[in-house]
Amino acid sequence: MPSHLHEALLILFRNRPSLAPELLRDALHVNLPEFSEVRLDSAELTDIQPAEYRADLVILLLNGRPVLGIVVEAQLSIDDDKRFVWPVYAVNLRARIRCPVCVLVVAASEVVARWATKQIDLGAGNFFLPLVLGPSCVPEIIDAAQARQDPELAVLSAMAHGQSADVGKSLQIALAASFASAGLDAERSKLYFDLILTSLTEAARQALQAMNPAKYEYQSEFAKRYVAQGKAEGKAEGEVAGRVEIVLRQLAARFGTIAATDQALVRNATIEQLDAMAERVLTATTLAETLGPH
Repeated sequence: MPSHLHEALLILFRNRPSLAPELLRDALHVNLPEFSEVRLDSAELTDIQPAEYRADLVILLLNGRPVLGIVVEAQLSIDDDKRFVWPVYAVNLRARIRCPVCVLVVAASEVVARWATKQIDLGAGNFFLPLVLGPSCVPEIIDAAQARQDPELAVLSAMAHGQSADVGKSLQIALAASFASAGLDAERSKLYFDLILTSLTEAARQALQAMNPAKYEYQSEFAKRYVAQGKAEGKAEGEVAGRVEIVLRQLAARFGTIAATDQALVRNATIEQLDAMAERVLTATTLAETLGPH
């Protein structure tokens, strides 16, 4: 039975298929063929033999016709059986779509990534080598504007770097991803927000709580920079009105339907209070705790 993390990783690629070629090109420096379309394809990779093979996800790059097939495999732990089936996935997909293919392994840890990068000996001097994306290969998305343009990559970045020893950086990434997620539909926003929150270390959560939003003073430079950026963007979008909508989306994603009385509290809040709510929503366990004293 696939685990929650396994499915969560695949959801990011299903929701945005272009994430796979983007990571191949920018993170793993793979030369991709020219293409004009990216789409999901059947993950059934069974040949004429009785054995059934099903990959996690298959993505096609097309330029009028398929030009590259990408088998995406989310790998949480070492499983030597996969070293026998990955070449099968590649060969069967290649036979079906009649173009080059690759296997992209998204590893949950560096230990799994190192194991997956070993070439597979097929015998008689033939080898197969999957392309492996470990946490260190995932870009660190700390810019809010970039995160909004590519929310799935921002969430993947938070998942990859949330356990970092550099608490400031992991929080910076988490904040950018959470603000990007707040602008999405309710289902994706709630899922992504939960993924971001569960990816943080306890130290990172404590650092979030160490901020003092009531006085609008923060104990780290990254928070000052992020809030300053938020102020500038708020002015461009209508200052308080734009900030209110962001906070309401975050609250709905975290706690579900927000009562009219609580929405009124948010709409009547000051900029300082709105920023405090946006910070508290990452760690608060109740809506009342997030809204704070009024």
